[in-house]
Amino acid sequence: MKEILIKPLITEKMTNITADQGKYGFLVNTDSNKIEIAKAVEKKFNVHVLKVRTINHAGKTKTQFRKSGRFSGKTASFKKAIVTLKKGETIELFEQV
Repeated sequence: MKEILIKPLITEKMTNITADQGKYGFLVNTDSNKIEIAKAVEKKFNVHVLKVRTINHAGKTKTQFRKSGRFSGKTASFKKAIVTLKKGETIELFEQV
């Protein structure tokens, strides 16, 4: 079975959104859909999910120039999910930040 929730997003922007609007961000598996993400959050944190918004980020191509020549590579692709909870509910993991 694939792991759906990879890690929570703890950035300055997500912390502000969490404090103001009660939304929480997670890095999720690229193959998971909104229903699977909602069920995983409800099961893991024992909360009620109202809405899930997902964002797919494609990897960028990067180039480095060194003494020995030119190197090309690609950064990893990833998927983010922003989860809205029922009013009054929180996830304690984010409250410690």
